[in-house]
Amino acid sequence: MRIKCWGSRGSVSVSGQQYIRFGGDTTCFEIQADSGEIVIIDAGTGIRRLGKRLVQRKIKTCYLLLTHTHWDHIIGLPFFYPLLYADTTVRIQDRTFGGLTTSQIIDRVLCLPFFPVGLKDYNADIRFDSSLNNRFSIGSLDIETIPTSHSRDSMGYRFIENGKRFVFLTDNELGYIHSQGRGVEEYIEFSKDADVLFHDAEYTDDEYPDKTGWGHSCLSDVLDLSARAAVGQLGLIHINQDRTDDQVDAMVGQCRRFFNDHHLSTSCYAVSADFEIFL
Repeated sequence: MRIKCWGSRGSVSVSGQQYIRFGGDTTCFEIQADSGEIVIIDAGTGIRRLGKRLVQRKIKTCYLLLTHTHWDHIIGLPFFYPLLYADTTVRIQDRTFGGLTTSQIIDRVLCLPFFPVGLKDYNADIRFDSSLNNRFSIGSLDIETIPTSHSRDSMGYRFIENGKRFVFLTDNELGYIHSQGRGVEEYIEFSKDADVLFHDAEYTDDEYPDKTGWGHSCLSDVLDLSARAAVGQLGLIHINQDRTDDQVDAMVGQCRRFFNDHHLSTSCYAVSADFEIFL
């Protein structure tokens, strides 16, 4: 599988010289299966750039999975270029978020006075697919899910293909169990032996005490999970909106010292807005 990041910033998009290397777009990731299918995780502002690239590549079908529907994970959807083309099919995961279906939530966002056009006004064949839940397959990708410790009905994903495992856990607070969250041991098991784990690392350890219960993890909890799950690579995502490039580098340095001090072979990096990896 090919994994590419189009946005890894948390809460709100940012711009400025201090954010150039890791980017300012909010959450959007592209996964391309070996069988060719395009799977998108979340529709943050990064989906605008992705959509333009998909049109250039003449991709006619894609799948959209959502971790949850906070603004930073759906705000880019109105600007997803493939929606403008009648020869394109966009299959959107259909499930509930706080009692509302995916289509109901999008309809509430894409309407006056918030936005001038509704989802029905786009030209693409937009299909809400309830089969994209729990355990399912898209082409050669086998996909499993787990509730994350965040808002109601938030979800994490595990992608398996040709024996390789990629785990995606954004907006997941390891230090506090939310109403529908799971304990740390379950997230360790879900991440066990993953070749690559991308995990929410919103806060430093110094910041976290004032943010407990906000739905995001501190770095030491993420490192503990990664070590106990024996993951091959750890990618830090949901980069704090105020975190400068240099401050992100400092967090990565802390991770690398941790793995080195514990004699672990896990590699670590912060996931930038143009990061790409093949498994």
